[in-house]
Amino acid sequence: MTPHASLPRLFGDAFAADPEPAYRALRTAGPVAWAEIAPGVYALVVTDHRAAVDLLTDTDTYSKDSRRWAALTAGQVPPDSPVLALMAHRPNLLYADGPEHRRLRGALEDCLARIDTHRLREITRVHAGHLIEHLAPAGHAELMAQFADVLPLLVFADLLGCPPSLAARMVDACHGIINADLGAQRAAADFAACLGELVHLKKTSPGPDLSSWLLDHPHGLNDTEVVDQLFCTVGAGTIPTAAWIASGLELLLRDHTYAGNLTAGSVTVRRALEQVLWTRSPMANFSVHFARHDTHLHRVPVPAGVPVLISHAASGTDPALPTGLGHDNRSHLAWSAGP
Repeated sequence: MTPHASLPRLFGDAFAADPEPAYRALRTAGPVAWAEIAPGVYALVVTDHRAAVDLLTDTDTYSKDSRRWAALTAGQVPPDSPVLALMAHRPNLLYADGPEHRRLRGALEDCLARIDTHRLREITRVHAGHLIEHLAPAGHAELMAQFADVLPLLVFADLLGCPPSLAARMVDACHGIINADLGAQRAAADFAACLGELVHLKKTSPGPDLSSWLLDHPHGLNDTEVVDQLFCTVGAGTIPTAAWIASGLELLLRDHTYAGNLTAGSVTVRRALEQVLWTRSPMANFSVHFARHDTHLHRVPVPAGVPVLISHAASGTDPALPTGLGHDNRSHLAWSAGP
């Protein structure tokens, strides 16, 4: 199939307000179907849960390296496209395969394992408390912009060992990436610049923080690699977390059964949050892969060099799945799958 103007559009105000019509159109076209993911940018999107798992675990056929993106190499992607902030190649584990992925991921996992979970819980509680104290006097709030988007960034600023002035700039830059508008690439560059300053600071004044641990890791990451692993870590740890917080809050405010089960103690916070991951995936359409050669996925042609996105949102609500999945089932693809 050749991309054309009548394809479902996975962007814009109408899609943001109600994405289900687009997902229905994609499902009607098959388990894998073409969509326009930004103005003039086309990709195959997987909405079928089983097909998504098959792709995500088939590293022999599919690569995460976006330098394989044929349309981008051919100059067919608008240079100011907002998708480039998250899809253009960076030398971090998100875009790496095989031994390089294992080297970068191993270093990051080792450093993340050093974080004291009790300290993490405490700084999260403190930052959340401060945000609520600031919002409470007004009697109303825009919970996404004033709470959900901000809280994970403040926590990460502490984990990375950022001084306050640099933390404030990082928060502003990350907001620009989240907005996914024409300024997203500039925001991504600003964010990378902040991380570069942080790495320079930690080389001369290391501390008990994620940045310093990565610089000192025995896998020997260079400065650029450290910046890019931190870029990936903060992006992956803040943008989906913000959406997860917001979706959980919305359910608490709108769904009386959900709120009642939680406040009565019949469902734990952890189990309640698992429910959110099935019905409102924090990553709507992501986990971009590229076929290493022309192939088929569930009998749908997949040309080499075409971005193939997983619709984490649509796969969690796939009509082919058993009904009643939720609190006690963690086979959702909200955080992707595979290596």
